[in-house]
Amino acid sequence: MKITPSARVLRMLGEIEFDEWQCIAELIDNAFDDFTEIHRSGTPWAGGYRVSVELPDSAQGQLVITDTGRGMTYDRLERAVRAGWSGNDMHDKLGLFGMGFNVSTARLGKRTRVLTTRQGDTEWIGVEIDLDRIGDDFEAEDITEPKADPNEHGTRIVISRLHPTRAAWLRKNGSALRNILGQVYSWLLLERPFELWIGGFQVKPVRHCRWGEDRSVLYNNKERIPAYIEIDQKLENGLACGDCGQWQLTDRDACEDCGSNRLTERERRVHGWLGIQRYMHKNDYGIDFLRNGRKILRWDKQLFTWRNPDGAAGNEEPEYPVDLAHQGGRIIGEIHLDHVPVTYQKDAFEYGDRSWRSAVEIVRGVAPLLPRRAADMGYEENDSPLALLFKAFRRNDAGRRYLVPGDGRKPIHDDTRRWGQEFRRGNPDYQTDERWWQAVEDHEAAKSRGKNDKAAAATPGRPDEAAVLEALGFGGTGTAGEPSTPASDGDASKLATEAQSPKDVSVSRSSAPASEQRPETKQERVTRYMESSTTYPALSRSFGHPRVGFVEVETRQLTAGGLTDENLHRTPVLLDQRAGNSLVAFLDLDHPIFQKFGADPADLLLAEVAVLLRVRAETEWSHSELIAAIRAESLPATALDAQLISAEAQELLAEIRHRMVAELDRTGEAEKAYHFLSPDELTATEHAMIANGKVTRTAELGTNGEFLLHVPALFLVRLVESLPSAFMDNRVFQGVYEGVASASARRLSLARTVGYLSDVATQATFAGASLPNQLLRTRLSIRLLADDLAEEK
Repeated sequence: MKITPSARVLRMLGEIEFDEWQCIAELIDNAFDDFTEIHRSGTPWAGGYRVSVELPDSAQGQLVITDTGRGMTYDRLERAVRAGWSGNDMHDKLGLFGMGFNVSTARLGKRTRVLTTRQGDTEWIGVEIDLDRIGDDFEAEDITEPKADPNEHGTRIVISRLHPTRAAWLRKNGSALRNILGQVYSWLLLERPFELWIGGFQVKPVRHCRWGEDRSVLYNNKERIPAYIEIDQKLENGLACGDCGQWQLTDRDACEDCGSNRLTERERRVHGWLGIQRYMHKNDYGIDFLRNGRKILRWDKQLFTWRNPDGAAGNEEPEYPVDLAHQGGRIIGEIHLDHVPVTYQKDAFEYGDRSWRSAVEIVRGVAPLLPRRAADMGYEENDSPLALLFKAFRRNDAGRRYLVPGDGRKPIHDDTRRWGQEFRRGNPDYQTDERWWQAVEDHEAAKSRGKNDKAAAATPGRPDEAAVLEALGFGGTGTAGEPSTPASDGDASKLATEAQSPKDVSVSRSSAPASEQRPETKQERVTRYMESSTTYPALSRSFGHPRVGFVEVETRQLTAGGLTDENLHRTPVLLDQRAGNSLVAFLDLDHPIFQKFGADPADLLLAEVAVLLRVRAETEWSHSELIAAIRAESLPATALDAQLISAEAQELLAEIRHRMVAELDRTGEAEKAYHFLSPDELTATEHAMIANGKVTRTAELGTNGEFLLHVPALFLVRLVESLPSAFMDNRVFQGVYEGVASASARRLSLARTVGYLSDVATQATFAGASLPNQLLRTRLSIRLLADDLAEEK
């Protein structure tokens, strides 16, 4: 069999670098192309659509790729293995280039055997390409094999004498290979009945963990923006070359690029979707761009950067994520561009091609995503699909406003990322967005309860202990203002008993005598707790340690009543074991251990879980040793880690900066605030702006409040002290200032807010090692300052 390549192709083969997964993908592409033609024809296909990849088991092993396609005739096989030939249309197929087979097989090993058969053929026919034996005549040896079943059909490629480095990679990275190809072919594996098996395991499509089509947010209290936007824009049909793929500007008889006369009119269409991922990630976000069902770009982020068409080269300005960039992003999408040409390696589109540029304009528009930047540059506001999602979801505050799960105070990004991993593992409890949505709702409920508690605590005239005793019938008061009669010891004992017994007295069933009332069963009690509780996301997870095992815990916070154990004693934590290694943990955050002594709910839950695991595992560890090990394993984010707490501080400061900017712009006091900058602070601000790609002349600073996004953190403290009326009284912070007449009350309110802010700004500025007590103080200040933020308008 003659496999003579052209000189042009030989030169190209030496320049193309393919990774191991790309080599295998080239061979899979050809099989999926065949499957696609069969599937489109609507003909029933016996044997199914299956590609199997057998990985080498040793350095001397072989790589085998088998498919259940139609097989090839001898003439078709000869053309398929000849470098430089392509029977594929440049716009309909994955296997775009005739040299793909040769490049991939040659990079993997020195000998390749291709065997193919069609249904009804009596034998397998094929060719052996041995790179050490092929001479100048480029003749390869024909081979045949007997066929056990005449109904067999398909193609088998066997690559041996593998290059040592490639063989080692394939032996060690079967799981990584499945993951990569599960991403690359996810659309085909989901939308068509194709199967891909690698190393004996089926490749699962790597799906996006996005919010559902029915989720949305209200932007500026007037515009409803969905978390999922479909895109389907058909462009005017064009004339394209079937050989080189180039689109033609005008009607022609031959291609203006390669001279081919294979010109046909083709559809040009941009379709797919953009959406919001259910969790933040530093790397796994961005837009996937597909061609004929295969992902060419994965997690691509180039559309998040604006390039000024009138500026010099290198003027790109990143626009997302900018707010809290250390958290990563969550805008994702899948855009199909079947009409846009790609590179030979299929890892990029031809970005200079006008079809790519027009697709970018459809998805992200021509103007900057940032409205202020667009206005400054003279553009109309960007209303593209990407711009809509950007303005609605650019911030990451917990709650319904941005669709971010929280714990009543702050976002729970670590938890939502962990849930995303469960989604990808196929855990049925995490496939829909219900768990994320429930955490959003629970955050809003907890936040509302916190506000009510703060309002109640601030309300004057609350009843004192004597009034409570009187209301319960113990002691009494004579006239108004007189002390109540002290309760007797017997009364006190009775009161203590009543306090420990369930306010399930609460659920008295009737006015019948107590002797006639049926005691509440354990199951009834647990059912009542389930109905009057909400999920507590921060402590809903797997708890344990490799030495003692793990349990899956759903933690729930009581919203009414109190918890009692099996002896009807009030308890702050109650475990209810379920099937297998799962259990539900109830928390009574109104228990005195939390309200009076400030205990951490995690500590008490860990103590309960440790008892359970210690009994199961019969470990020699002491109880305290086990609790310490479980905390380190299951709650690493609670560690007093300077870097972690600094990141929390920076995250909160970013939120405060944006609120202060908005307030200065609203009141027109930006210029006044700018004059509080010292020369050193001004220099630091300019350096920070340049480092962040924001180039602004000093003379323009102070025209608006945007400079606050780049000032040193400690300047914020001094600015609030110097200009409190601009930020207190529910403008940025809840603390009263002008709302009280007393100067001393003003100083007290301001000192509290500034004290928290100073701790947070100091940690964000100096992230070095600190003593545990200092870090604990900073973490508490972060929580208290977050609670002190005004409700977002």
